[in-house]
Amino acid sequence: HVQLVESGGGSVQAGGSLRHSCAASGYTYSSYCKGWFRQAPGKEREGVAVIDSDGSTSYTDSVKGRFTISVDVAENTLYLQMNSLKPEDNATYYCAVGSRWMSCMTTINRGGMYRGQGTQVTVS
Repeated sequence: HVQLVESGGGSVQAGGSLRHSCAASGYTYSSYCKGWFRQAPGKEREGVAVIDSDGSTSYTDSVKGRFTISVDVAENTLYLQMNSLKPEDNATYYCAVGSRWMSCMTTINRGGMYRGQGTQVTVS
């Protein structure tokens, strides 16, 4: 039984930082695609950052240079460090994992095979 439990998120002023964590059980992060997507009210789901099984990372253009995705394989925890936050980053953020379909960003943008419960980020 795969379970992804998120923590982090919250409210911050523009320019501030937040860090998300996603602890996995019943699943090993060393395999497959893992990453984060977000969804804001009235907007489509958007893949934000992913890590492939070879450790390579990809980011959507709007967060490049501001967000950093990482994984601690020993702790089986995925992280998303978000710096220089902007109001347009307001959304619910989800961690997700799944087998690659075309690309890891496509996999995560589609919501992955398993996902966390979501955590709200509010930037004012």
